[in-house]
Amino acid sequence: MKKTIGVLIFIFLSGQVITAQKALTKDQRMQWWREARFGMFIHWGVYSVPAGSWNGRQIGGIGEWIMNRAKIPAAEYQTMAKQFNPVNYDPDSWAKMAKDAGMKYIVITAKHHDGFALFETKASKWNVVDATMYGKDLLKPLAEACKKYGIKLGFYYSQAQDWNNPGGSAARKPTSEGWANPDSVTIDAYTKEHKGHWDPAQEMKTFAQYIDNVAVPQVKELLTNYGDVAVLWWDTPTDMTNEAATKLKSQLTLQPAIITNDRLKRPNFPGDHKTPEQRIPNIKDLDGTDWETCMTMNGTWGFKSYDHNYKTPETLIRNLLDIASKGGNFLLNVGPDNLGEFPKESIDILAKMGKWMKVNGEAVYGTKASPWGLFTWGRCTSKETKDRTTLYFSVFDRPEDGKLEIPDLKNNIISAVLLANGTKLKTSVSKSGLLTVILPYKAFDPIATIVKVVVKGKVNSKTSSKNK
Repeated sequence: MKKTIGVLIFIFLSGQVITAQKALTKDQRMQWWREARFGMFIHWGVYSVPAGSWNGRQIGGIGEWIMNRAKIPAAEYQTMAKQFNPVNYDPDSWAKMAKDAGMKYIVITAKHHDGFALFETKASKWNVVDATMYGKDLLKPLAEACKKYGIKLGFYYSQAQDWNNPGGSAARKPTSEGWANPDSVTIDAYTKEHKGHWDPAQEMKTFAQYIDNVAVPQVKELLTNYGDVAVLWWDTPTDMTNEAATKLKSQLTLQPAIITNDRLKRPNFPGDHKTPEQRIPNIKDLDGTDWETCMTMNGTWGFKSYDHNYKTPETLIRNLLDIASKGGNFLLNVGPDNLGEFPKESIDILAKMGKWMKVNGEAVYGTKASPWGLFTWGRCTSKETKDRTTLYFSVFDRPEDGKLEIPDLKNNIISAVLLANGTKLKTSVSKSGLLTVILPYKAFDPIATIVKVVVKGKVNSKTSSKNK
């Protein structure tokens, strides 16, 4: 009898927990994400084997699209999986690098458009366990490493485009979100005739069969077998129907706290946040919706052996500050090679960004957009409490006279310091509300010097709509 009562109590309490999870509001689900501001994107798959080259020639565009751009037949592409043997894969070091760089979450390509799954799946033999010498699930150890270092884990999943699993769709024409340099791509007659496909093997099943037999089961596996999943990052809704999108969206109940983006099927399935790619929106284009800029360090998402055109740490840190000043998140990409190693340039960039973030991260995490918009000399982020506002002025270019001028600030100043070392700064406020902060010369950081100003009450600047 006692045993029966215990079981009933357990069932009742479990039901309460599930109900509570399902009752999460969007703001509750998005809270950690809005505070994080900075995450790591990882594009990894069989495309890291050709590394941007096919049949002795370099293929233009982004690395993970090589199968499509070079029109590689499915059977030929699949033979490359035998060379995908990431024996140097160290998920612990990946998660630690993300944490040390100041990143709060990771989103990895569980399956990209080539249809190759980085995880063990019963829905397709085209996966790392069944198709490679490596023969082990790559996502489980990463999930464990992320948990160890307190990093949220998300999965990118190409729900519509799939060039190897029959029935998956393929882009009919190049787009800015899909192919780099789209104007240089020529579409042949066969591809036009066959809805973007170039190999008859891709059309042996229907799109509906692909959704039912591959996409839905794999999403279910991803949301069931890896513990807490923070983000599901859909991509390129080519040929998506409302029916297919509904089937995929229904799987989200397996992770009631999950966050999704806007690429499941536009516009009927907007998700939780927008995803501008390789660009930072202008303030005038923002509409109050949560957003996240995803960006490469060099010119490709997936690994290309010859792409060494990397952005500087200074550029990427300033991008992060620009994005945060507009209320967005920054998802910065790394493309590992086929052995499972990050490119050295990426490692060095992450280390330099982490060094800066360790000192100045307070100006990024948990902040809101600038009350003023943009400044010619830098950016601003803010935090509000009940009775005060903290303003973080990121100074990119030190004014020649050393005076930082912020208009329309009528609030009483509590303090003004350099965030890096706590040096107190002299300030003055004119009758019109022009705050002037005197900057030291020697303490100036060439990447960005953060001036932390705390004022009483909330800030309501009249110039916020003028500085776009």
